[in-house]
Amino acid sequence: MNTVGAMAARWRSVMLAAMLACPVIIAWGGTGVAADEAIQALAFTPRQGVALPLDARFADTTGQVRPLGAFLGGRPAIVSMGYYACPNMCGLERADLLHALARSGLHSPADYTLLVVSIDPSETPVQARQARDDDLAHFPASTAGAGWHFLTGDAASIGRLSRAVGFHARFDPRLGQYLHPMGLVFVTPAGVVSGYVLGVGYQPGDVRQAVAHAARGERVAASPVLLLCFHYDETTGRYTLAVEKLLRIGGGLTVLMLGTMLFMAHRRGLR
Repeated sequence: MNTVGAMAARWRSVMLAAMLACPVIIAWGGTGVAADEAIQALAFTPRQGVALPLDARFADTTGQVRPLGAFLGGRPAIVSMGYYACPNMCGLERADLLHALARSGLHSPADYTLLVVSIDPSETPVQARQARDDDLAHFPASTAGAGWHFLTGDAASIGRLSRAVGFHARFDPRLGQYLHPMGLVFVTPAGVVSGYVLGVGYQPGDVRQAVAHAARGERVAASPVLLLCFHYDETTGRYTLAVEKLLRIGGGLTVLMLGTMLFMAHRRGLR
């Protein structure tokens, strides 16, 4: 690989790392005191050591309603909470998780169970099945479906699970959308919260390590990261997509990368 090509590869890595880090900054920056407090109230509340409500009832993609504990299968679990009709980052978060799982060396159902739980009580098993089919179509492991459960439930069951894992969400009736934090909850085979991986940009090693801790029944502290589907814009008084700012930052990084590459190529030509 020539010098410019090597630089491009390095900059792609730098840009990826920066773009994955940017949402954390976006989630916290540019808000007033009241807005900051409102956003902070939506952050995950760490609940390591708290037992999930294993008797809470959820429907699987076939419409069969079973207790939550029936889906664990005696294995550590990854819990992802969002909703299937989310127009923003829920689908991106799941894709990011599946990308990390594909490179983690973990296999489902042998190593872990995946529980994707809708926070919207109006969503149906049909929507859950469509989301599961779409995700499985992009995942290389043919056996993954046996350990993946996409669930829906009523408000009471969703509320019990949310409180157990420290998940907070708010429905904005003006926008018709949920505002909620991004992150994964890792649960022991006995159904006890072990730890969290928050934000997005999930790394295979982080997911693998979190599953290993959960498999051993260990409790692990979570880094205080907050990323929401929406970002509060104090100029408009509304939550706007954090992705918009992220894309602008990404565009600036692209310009910086190209400028640096051209400068270095020019210096090399003068030698």
